[in-house]
Amino acid sequence: MNKINDEFFMRKAIELSVNNIDENGGPFGAVIVKNGEIIAQGVNRVTKNIDPTAHAEVNAIREASQKLGTFDLSGCVLYSSCEPCPMCLGAIYWAHLDKLFYANTKVDAKNIGFDDSFIYEEIELPKEKRKIPTIQILNREAMAAFEKWRTKDDKIEY
Repeated sequence: MNKINDEFFMRKAIELSVNNIDENGGPFGAVIVKNGEIIAQGVNRVTKNIDPTAHAEVNAIREASQKLGTFDLSGCVLYSSCEPCPMCLGAIYWAHLDKLFYANTKVDAKNIGFDDSFIYEEIELPKEKRKIPTIQILNREAMAAFEKWRTKDDKIEY
């Protein structure tokens, strides 16, 4: 990509974020590009879909995966109107996107009420000090699924 193309695609993500506010969505938009063409786009639909995972980046990843028929989005680039939250950043890594461009920062988001800093802080804490009690139980029983997966010959790795 070159700077002109990158700015074109980012402007599309920003346009989606601005327009989504009028659709009762959050101020976030994202597009996924492959070979210089937008293949998917997403906007924040948390309140509209009553789904806390319906962030712009996740919605764009879901659309791109369906359109391409794969969960591996190698060869694709994501343009987001804002620096991704921890959930979206995890999804971006799991999707194997080649590159991420963003416009607004997580500090910009925090300044209008979208503060993810507590999640980053929670991740660093020992489990027993987290706000949501995190307790491991039935590890031996759960290992049955992992052992079955480990020995499965025809599994699709991801």
